[in-house]
Formats: sequence, C-alpha cells, structure tokens
Amino acid sequence: MTENANTWSAEALEANDDVASNASSNPTMGDIIAVRMSRRDILRGSLAVSAIAATVSPLALAAGRAEAAEMPEGSTFDFAEIVAGVDETHHVAKGHSADILIRWGDPVVAGAPKFDPAAQSAAKQAEQFGYNCDFVGYAPIDGADDRGLLCVNHEYTEPNIMFPGYPGLALQTQEQTDIEIAAHGGSVVEIKRASDGKWRVIRGSALNRRITASTPMTVTGPAAGSDRLKTSADTTGLNILGMLNNCAGAMTPWGTWLTCEENFNGYFGGALPVDHPEATNHRRYGVSGTTFYAWSRFYDRFDLSKEPNEPNRFGWVVEIDPFDPNAVPKKRTALGRFKHEGAANIINKDGRFVVYQGDDQAFDYVYRFVTEAKVDLENRANNLDILDEGTLFVAKFRENGTGRWLPLIFGKGPLTAENGFNSQADVLIEARRASDLLGATKMDRPEDMEANPVTNKVYLMLTNNNSRTAEQTDPANPRAQNAFGHVIEITPADGDNHARPEFTWDILLRCGDPSIAAVGATFNAATSENGWFGMPDNCAVDHMGRLWITTDGNSLSATGRADGVWAIETEGELRGTSRHFFRVPVGAEMCGPYFTPDDRTLFLAVQHPGSGGGSTFEAPTTRWPDFQDGIPPRPSVLAVTKNNGGPIGGKPKQA
Repeated sequence: MTENANTWSAEALEANDDVASNASSNPTMGDIIAVRMSRRDILRGSLAVSAIAATVSPLALAAGRAEAAEMPEGSTFDFAEIVAGVDETHHVAKGHSADILIRWGDPVVAGAPKFDPAAQSAAKQAEQFGYNCDFVGYAPIDGADDRGLLCVNHEYTEPNIMFPGYPGLALQTQEQTDIEIAAHGGSVVEIKRASDGKWRVIRGSALNRRITASTPMTVTGPAAGSDRLKTSADTTGLNILGMLNNCAGAMTPWGTWLTCEENFNGYFGGALPVDHPEATNHRRYGVSGTTFYAWSRFYDRFDLSKEPNEPNRFGWVVEIDPFDPNAVPKKRTALGRFKHEGAANIINKDGRFVVYQGDDQAFDYVYRFVTEAKVDLENRANNLDILDEGTLFVAKFRENGTGRWLPLIFGKGPLTAENGFNSQADVLIEARRASDLLGATKMDRPEDMEANPVTNKVYLMLTNNNSRTAEQTDPANPRAQNAFGHVIEITPADGDNHARPEFTWDILLRCGDPSIAAVGATFNAATSENGWFGMPDNCAVDHMGRLWITTDGNSLSATGRADGVWAIETEGELRGTSRHFFRVPVGAEMCGPYFTPDDRTLFLAVQHPGSGGGSTFEAPTTRWPDFQDGIPPRPSVLAVTKNNGGPIGGKPKQA
C-alpha cells in the first residue's frame, strides 16, 4: 500500500509483510518435509493425502458438527471445549472467567487522563495504554503469584478505527501521526490479584511506565557504534529513538522483558538510490519505500532519501528492566537483526542461556542464540548484560529428521569481506543474507517458539506460506500453497543440551480441517470438529509442561472460525489432539499468552478487534469490549482464571 492509499486494514498490512524477500536457492522446509514425510508416514501408517492445488472452500471448512466432544480418556487437560465460530464478543471454556484487565487508552502512569476517543492527543496517549497489544509477560514482585508487573507489546496502529472521521493516509494529520507514534512500543503496569480472585491494575504505581516509538534507547553488542547505524541525528550509532512493530517476546529468569521488533520495513517512505550501499540490504528486508504510515511526511528519520541508515536501527530484540522505570531500553544486537517474532529462552544444562527466535516471513529462517557466560540465579545484576556476548546460529533441517545449528560468525565460511561482510556488526545487521549464504532452510513463516522446561522439547509455529508452488513439492508433501501452517517439535542434542549444534525434529501438527483430505491435516483422531485450527502463531507452555497455541488468520472466510487458544497434547496416544479453549471477537487476532507461576491465571491479548470488512471508527464490525456507542473497538489484555481457583485448563484427570 502506498502513501496515497485511503484504506487500511490488518489483512492488507499482513499481506504486504508476507511478501517473500528471500531469493536464495536454499532448500525450503517443504522440500525437506517432502522427503521426511514420505518415509515417516509410510512407516507409521498415516493416511496418504494429496497436495493442495487451490484454497479450500470456506463453506467446506465451516461444515461439520457444532457439538463439543467429550474429554478423551487420558487427557492432560480437563475442561469443556467451546464451540468454534465467529461473533462480536469473546468466549472461554466453561468453568473459567475471562476478565478485561486493561484496554487501549486506559491510564498507565500516575496522573494519566481518562480515555476519550473524541479528544485524543499524543501527550495523553504517551501516558495511556497503547494500541494493538501483542506479547504479554508477567514478572512476579518478590516471587509473588498474586502481585507483579505486566509487560505488554504494542505492535502497530489502525488509524481508520482509532480516529473519528479518519481522512485516509494521504490526508492524515501530524497530530494523528504523533498519536500513532505514542501508541506504539510497550507498557509496564503493576497488577494485583484481589481476595475475590480478580486481577486489577494498580493505578499510579511508581513502576508503571509507557515506552513509545520515540523513547530513547541504547545499542549494545557487536553492532553498537557501527557506521551503518549512524544518522545525522545520532553520529555515534549508539542512541536510537523508540522501537517499532514489537510482536512477540519473552521474560528472562532474571526478570527482564525481551520485546521483539518485527515488521519494521513498512514505516519507511521515500526513495533510496538503486546504487546506494544499503540498497541490497534494504531489499532483503522489504524496505522499499512502500509504507502503511504517514510518518515519513513529518519526520526525516522515516524518509529513506534523507536517512538511509535508519532502518538498520530496527529489527532487534530489546531488553527492558521493568523493575526500574528509569532504565534505558537496550537493543541487543548480538541476537541478530530480522523480523523477530519471539525470544523463547531456557537455561541450558551447562548454565548458559539459550534464546530461540523465528523470522516471521515466508521462506525465512529459524535462529538460536547461545550466551558465552552462564546465568547467575543468585545475583541478578550479573545477568543484566549477558546477552551482549554469545553466538547466533541459524537452523538447517535435514531430510532424515536431524538438523544442525550453523554459526553466524564473521570470517567463518562465506561470511567474509569477499561477500560484503567486514565485521561481526555487518553479519548481524544482515543476518538474513548471512543465513542465505550459509544454506539455512527456508521456512513457512517462522513465528513464535517456546522451550518446554519439563521435557526440553522446543515448539516452532509455522503460520502459513501461500507462496509455495506445486512445483516446489511432490505427492509426498501435501503443503503446496500452505494456507494453514504447521507445528514443528525440535529435540536438542542428547535430549537436553540446547547449546550443542545438533538437533532432531518432527512434525507435531499439520493444521487445517482434518475432515477434508486435500488439506492434509494431521490432528489426532480424538480431535473434535471444534478442536482443529489453522495458522498457529504464538504459544506458551504452562508449568505442568502442557502446550497452548494461539492463532492469527482464522476467520469466517478462511476457516469458518475465529482465532483463539487451543490446548495441545504432545505425548502418548493422544499426541496431536487439540481442544478449543478460548476465541476472540470478530476481526481480532489472539496474542499473549502467558501463565503466572502457579498456572492459576492465563494472560491473553486481543489484538485489532473489529479489523477488516471495511471497519471504521463510526461503523466497526464490533464495539468490543465496551459495546457503547461512540466507543471504538479497543485492543485489550484479559486475565483468564478458573472459577474454583484451580489451574487453567484443569488438572490431568489421572492426577
């Protein structure tokens, strides 16, 4: 979409961001799965399915029984499944409550004004909860299960729903632009569980904080001070204003918040000369001057013709200390620059810290970072800069179910001056191109990852890839035009060594409607009509080691159901069984998810409710969650609790 466009939607933004920019000849995950599945499915007696030649009819996908199935014998979950569908509000499994905790525009910092959608300003928004909440993290205060800090990403904005009488992108005002800038970033809010079991925000807490797209940040790690990060406003390459398009993230064992910059490319307008030194780099990241925002009209740093290095200052993992409201956020460049979806982490058996990351674009890669130093759980201060030294790796999946992590180290293999890399900073700034040269495996939109500390398995969400052609597959690979995505399970070397280069992998789920053979879905037969889903996006593992998956892209037209939360069996005879736990209102995406340490609360984020379908401030497809005239739909964080105070999803029946 160009600056002259007058319409805006989450679907249009996603379509632009999903255009592949990987022109390397590296094998795709489809190529690998084709061989892997042809052997494994025969050995296991799985049903043979044909490749998808075209998108399956939405009517066919919506067809089927509407009754929730009985809980299968031996399930690790114990809750009544909800019915799949789409309507204007949210739904949660019986026996649970899903309460709105905080909404776009709610006061965050002390003295912040009450939300008034008809009288918005940048100054107000900078003190209020931001727009489009994505990742949600919880940092206990003094180890408490009932009092802590909620850390929330604010990914992007939708001005046609935010602003009354929105005139379109070409006529957007500077004040509206400044409100958008203030609505990006993140929020830290102190919350407490009251005696009635409900969570509440502590208004005016000294720890409450807003971080925006103009908050001063510093650069650390190998790329700090690189000439490629320097601009006319920052001749040091060490100081950056704000963070952009923060999608998923993570919390560290020492209580900091890792927030991940994803689709930063769409914020930059203007034209870069074809022969500019950054032209190839920008092209690989989709930085083309095509923008969904008016920002470059008002601020030179978003104009490529004036500040060609500015895009290099985004696409990083940012570490924030939520317990110090004055702490300067740090862009940790050692973890690489790409379209980060998450930063799943685990302490390895040798004490080193391992971070798993997906690069959310069709045909891009999966990464792992391993620190040099060990985590010190006795002294928090010793961990605060541990992410500045270590090695970034990219994944190569082999056809026989094994894989290897390939190190991105300057001077090793093809990562040399002959190929345009003159330092480790160059390798990290151009992590995608470095991975191209290493021969990493091209994936179907790698989104969130999660490491299971109970089993040491690592789960990778691959949302979809409609760009793959039938010529890139064979009859043994059913995922040409992979509309519904799949989930990969990675096992580290020796079953528990996340720092070694070797790993094994398997497919946990191929998503979509299993009743339609052409889709090739592989949910367990115990999965009900309500239990299957498409487009896996985010995930979480509770403290019992159970996997929960949230989705992005389900809709009446795509799958006949809204996005939501599904509980997934990962072991035993029920492996691959999925149960529907929560669903969002029309137009929304399901984000979050994050459990408190006692598993008695699941925090969820409902992003862009009412988006799509020509929705506007005046005529949204839903007015969730307020349902009041004149109040637009408001992205919100919910706290899901069990009505009897027990763990979310119930205890295993056999327990």
